Amino acid sequence: MSTKPKSATSKMQAYRERLRAQGLKPVQIWVPDVDAPGFDKELRRQAARLDPVHEEEVMRFIEAAADFSEE
Repeated sequence: MSTKPKSATSKMQAYRERLRAQGLKPVQIWVPDVDAPGFDKELRRQAARLDPVHEEEVMRFIEAAADFSEE
């Protein structure tokens, strides 16, 4: 006896239900479109406004926070 194949929608719903059963939830993240007109100009504008001293401090903090070695 032949059964009707599941639609892509029902497969995705089942997949999401399995993930939720594992304690996961979906999130949506919006990121800049690097191909958008004017992206490079805006990137340069923002980069020019950075304070090198402050950025050095931020980078030191990020590096320290990312160092998970057990010394």
